[in-house]
Amino acid sequence: MGVKAMLPSYELGFYALVVTCAVLYSGSGIFEASRDSMNRKAFRDGIKPGWHYFGRKMDVADFEWVMWFTSFRNIIIFALSGHVLFGKICSMTVPQHRAVMYMIYGLLAVLGSMGLLYLMIILSHCLLLYSVALAKQKWLCYVAGLCCLASFKVEPFGSWQSGFVTGAFDLQDVLFYGGCTFTIMRCMSFALESCEKEEGIYSIFDLLKYNFYLPFFFFGPVMTFDQFHAQVSTRELRRKEDEMKSIRVNALLHVGAIVAVDIFFHFFYILTLPSDLKFVTRLSDWSLAGLAYSNLVYDWVKAAVMFGVINTIARLDHLDPPQPPKCITMLYIFAETHFDRGINDWLCKYVYDHIGENHDNILKELVASITTFAITTLWLGPCQLVYIWSLVNCFGLNFELWVQKFFQLGPFAKLEAKLSGAMSRRIRAAFGAVNFWAIVLYNILALNSLEFALLVTKRLLVVGFPVSTLSIWFITYCGVQLIKERERILALQEEQKGDKAKVE
Repeated sequence: MGVKAMLPSYELGFYALVVTCAVLYSGSGIFEASRDSMNRKAFRDGIKPGWHYFGRKMDVADFEWVMWFTSFRNIIIFALSGHVLFGKICSMTVPQHRAVMYMIYGLLAVLGSMGLLYLMIILSHCLLLYSVALAKQKWLCYVAGLCCLASFKVEPFGSWQSGFVTGAFDLQDVLFYGGCTFTIMRCMSFALESCEKEEGIYSIFDLLKYNFYLPFFFFGPVMTFDQFHAQVSTRELRRKEDEMKSIRVNALLHVGAIVAVDIFFHFFYILTLPSDLKFVTRLSDWSLAGLAYSNLVYDWVKAAVMFGVINTIARLDHLDPPQPPKCITMLYIFAETHFDRGINDWLCKYVYDHIGENHDNILKELVASITTFAITTLWLGPCQLVYIWSLVNCFGLNFELWVQKFFQLGPFAKLEAKLSGAMSRRIRAAFGAVNFWAIVLYNILALNSLEFALLVTKRLLVVGFPVSTLSIWFITYCGVQLIKERERILALQEEQKGDKAKVE
């Protein structure tokens, strides 16, 4: 109820005005804090010389972002440009064998960048999980796959395997663990899909073609084997209407996002500021809330750019890869919170939906979410911070279902039925605002530190109560109403498309 309920336009305009003013006010506080802290000794490692003519330094605290656009920039351009040219030639000359050509290019690229021993480690894991897949026992595939994943995430096994890779360069660890762990997830998908195959299993070459598709190899996203196999096996390569236009537009948007983040980092030190808790405690409650929220937005932008670039390459190869994550600004439900949609799709298909089924049973949902976050913990690398992050997000996911079930009880259901659609939407948005901040506070654990997350929580819920707490809650409520309005419009558009399809 309340999904398609309309609110008066003046009410929505008021919500938009409140959110805009709050963002500007919070942003001004972060800007002033960034300007005042530019030359602090404590920030020396996180802030480097930038635009001298503007008198601004740049926040370089994010290792991944700096890596992509400095030491890894030329490698990315060279490898992916070569893949695009190679793929175009293959799709024009031998479209029926393009998957084999992609595999050969990927093997050569991995061999050239990481060496023969690394390639042998990857192939040994592929061969091991292929051998397990021959038994066509799902439980055995899970056990073997998770043990292989643990061999890279749990010490001393990870260091032992990485020790075989000779030589040393800045990106060796990143490429080693990225390629290995994504390989294990792909091999598990292959093994599980082979168990579903009615007659026989897929060949070892199908696994190698799937695993060594270069755009996905080192950094994902994970595309499940059934989807990849079906798409690369298509011999008739046809573009959808305006598909190339869409690809070009997305490519330009990614370039624009990169430029925007570079500009942003010269004026807002959102990554370096949380590293100095003594300085952060001086910020106002509004600036602190904006700092926590902006960290999540930035992490989404980073994921969107990385997966967006890779997805653009994949779409040029006539694939339909997993989409970039949903913007954190548009989220107030734990079930939709993910920064890697490929891993999320993998977990949902093989773990969460498999155990939880339709997600109506509280006990099954609890078992499904605990299992999912246990595997996610292993994927991220077991440590205290990851344990806490998994625990609170698992709780948040289940708490949503508990609250939903509670308010579906007879008295509450009858009470809501008496309300208008607009009033029901307002009440739900009030609960959604609380959920929104739960998502923010739970996830800055992984993005910043436990100490920073505890500081933000204490300031917003204890020290700032009631003025800051209720004010920020109301502003978030306004934001959730704007999200719901967008969802209402999209739902109506989908309904109109469905009606049009029925008529045709």
